[in-house]
Amino acid sequence: MDGMNSPALQQFIEQEKERAMLNEMVAKLTDACWDKCITSTPGAKFSSSESSCLSNCAQRYMDMSMIIMKRFQSMN
Repeated sequence: MDGMNSPALQQFIEQEKERAMLNEMVAKLTDACWDKCITSTPGAKFSSSESSCLSNCAQRYMDMSMIIMKRFQSMN
């Protein structure tokens, strides 16, 4: 049972948690920005306005996520 608490296992678990958090963030970002920016059925490419909107939306989402994360870290 000592293998259950090994540093390698703990590191693996932390990496998987981080990966899951990143996947969740990408899914939320995709949902929010898609609903905001894509107004019609997309063709082979996004229009320039859709592409610009998606880029701006994703950047704002990431900026706010970093602000929130830093705020929580400062509270601890």
